[in-house]
Amino acid sequence: MAKFDLNDDSVVCIIGSGAGGGTLGNELAQRGIKVVILEAGGRSETQDFFNDEWDSFTQLAWTDMRTTSGSWRVAKDFANLPAWIVKAVGGSTVHWAGASLRFQEHEFKTRTTYGALPGANLHDWPITLAEMEPYYTKAEFKMGVTGTNGIPRLPGNNNYKVLAAGAAKLGYKEFHSGNMAINSQPRDGRGSCQQIGFCFQGCKSGAKWSTLVSEIPKGEATGNMEVRPGSMVHKIEHDASGKVTGVVYMDSKGVTQRQKARVVAVAGNSIESPRLLLNSASSMYPDGLANSSGQVGRNYMRHMTASVYATFEKPVHMYRGTTMAGIVRDEARHDTKRGFVGGYEMETLSLGLPFMAAFLDPGGWGRSFTSAMEDFPHMAGMWLVGEDMARETNRITLDPVAKDKQGLPVASVHFDDHANDIAMRNHGFQQGAAIYESVGATRVFDTTPYPSTHNMGTNRMSEKARDGVVNKYGQTHDIKNLFVSDGSQFTSGAACNPTLTIVSLAIRQAENMAGMMQRKEI
Repeated sequence: MAKFDLNDDSVVCIIGSGAGGGTLGNELAQRGIKVVILEAGGRSETQDFFNDEWDSFTQLAWTDMRTTSGSWRVAKDFANLPAWIVKAVGGSTVHWAGASLRFQEHEFKTRTTYGALPGANLHDWPITLAEMEPYYTKAEFKMGVTGTNGIPRLPGNNNYKVLAAGAAKLGYKEFHSGNMAINSQPRDGRGSCQQIGFCFQGCKSGAKWSTLVSEIPKGEATGNMEVRPGSMVHKIEHDASGKVTGVVYMDSKGVTQRQKARVVAVAGNSIESPRLLLNSASSMYPDGLANSSGQVGRNYMRHMTASVYATFEKPVHMYRGTTMAGIVRDEARHDTKRGFVGGYEMETLSLGLPFMAAFLDPGGWGRSFTSAMEDFPHMAGMWLVGEDMARETNRITLDPVAKDKQGLPVASVHFDDHANDIAMRNHGFQQGAAIYESVGATRVFDTTPYPSTHNMGTNRMSEKARDGVVNKYGQTHDIKNLFVSDGSQFTSGAACNPTLTIVSLAIRQAENMAGMMQRKEI
């Protein structure tokens, strides 16, 4: 397995090993480019995962201190856990449901489509759906997404059957068991889904795509890629010309190291990536790296989310089978007659009993709550995933007081729902309830948002440097050899799960980065 010298300044240093970083690393390694991936978390393999929600949380979750503010409910219920991401090799591709959906055309053009929405900071992406389609196709093939490339969809479990029956009664047309990066048949060295119902916990069967089981082993096999677990980066360095020269990190033994690099790509998620850029401030870049626009950390998006659960007379056992076993896409359209711009999807979602107790009504108790827990075997559930509006005031900043174990300011997450988010959520509650009531629900529960893995924005793409942080290739406007390779690039969030788009952008970025390196532009 490759091991590169700390003073080797010819490597591409990637910070983070998730959907963006892990994919970028493999794509570059396959092209013969030397890559070092620095991952803050440890490395657990498939056999190490737990089919238990709390044990899995302890093993995989990023539980480092963060602070929270804003009017969103999460700030009240989960003050130091405003977002849920993974701190491990593979990043949040280890702990995700597998839903892999493309943006719609209008979702790349929110400023043009939605107009100057009061209280929002909307901009069009500098790329279009037509430009992205070839890379979406490559990503779907790489990940083995069901419903694409002739790959059969997964079977629908009881949770899906309830959703589908209700959707049909309401006249919805576009519903199915999902486009999932989970093998419905053996493929790419991975077996097929065993329907064991613990998709979030790492997937012990290995059927679910992740960079841990796919991209990283393939990249390592080339001899061009080294992954260093337990490596927490705390600063990106640059020379007198402003070009980045490498990164400073604490290794797994607690020793400070410096990795030199030809190119640095930041892929630490939409919270840690801006935090790192801000913590890398210098006399040349007093406001943080790549921040001449003042947009680093701003425009944080997490999707309009909420859940609807319902109980029925007969058992459903929603937890059996694929966790996210179905989707209704009809409401993902843009139709202002509903009272909001953009749209949302309804995706089946089951939580195990311990997590259901924590999230159904945080802090709740009494007979109403306990009776819901007693009815757990009779419960069906869905998650609402909608496009939230980019706002400058929704942002990641450095906490003025709280520090991490390295003495660096932690990320402070501020978020307020836009009025559009609230209107969309209320519509989703209404339609979700209608789906379940149409097929005999005895009781319906609207649940509040909880810490989301869908973190986007904060280093967004823009055509002009004044409006964002990176260009259409994820290259920072200010520093030619500094890139952003995760969901923080997103200019808008769309009404779909973000992973497929992150992977597609990473494939595209690798192609262009390799070309720039060959031409000696970076």
